[in-house]
Amino acid sequence: MFIPTVSRAARGLLDWSQTDLAEKAGVSLSTVRDFETGKRTPIGNNIAAMQKAMENAGVEFIPENGGGAGVRLRKRITPPDEGIRPSQLTSENDA
Repeated sequence: MFIPTVSRAARGLLDWSQTDLAEKAGVSLSTVRDFETGKRTPIGNNIAAMQKAMENAGVEFIPENGGGAGVRLRKRITPPDEGIRPSQLTSENDA
């Protein structure tokens, strides 16, 4: 569930300002500001755009499951360091 508190938490994880979110989601700054302060609920397309922008940046939204809705950064998968291949060894890098 994408709610104001979860939106603020997700921005914190991403180190985004409200302006950053507005730009990346293609919505107005007032849409983000009013949503996060509870002043008004934006139309569904704007909510979806804000959530999608954060998901594209690596955020995962955790649904309400008795412990409250939440947010976390997606685990980044990096390839293992394979080191230097034998064909790449030289007298300078052969340690």
